[in-house]
Amino acid sequence: MSEQINERELIAHIAAETDADENLIKLVLKHEQAYINGAKEDKNGEVEIDSDELVDYILGRPDVKASELTVEAILDAEMDYLMDKGVAGYVD
Repeated sequence: MSEQINERELIAHIAAETDADENLIKLVLKHEQAYINGAKEDKNGEVEIDSDELVDYILGRPDVKASELTVEAILDAEMDYLMDKGVAGYVD
C-alpha cells in the first residue's frame, strides 16, 4: 500500500455514495479495522476477509445502530474508493 489514504476524502466519498451519517461511517470503519487487525495472514502474508462475516461482526458491536444494508453499503463504497486508488481489490 504505497498510496496514503485521505480519511476525510474517504468518509466524504462514502457519505456521498450512501447518504449515511459521518459518525456511523467512522464507527463502521473503526470496527472493520479492528476485525481486519485480528484476522490471520495466510502463508503469503495476505489477509482474506469474508464480507458476510465482517458485516456480522460489525452488526454485533453494541454501539452500531444500523441496518445490514447500510453497513454493506458503507463497506461497498469504501471498497470502491480503495479500488479506485489502487490500494485494494477482490480475490477471485
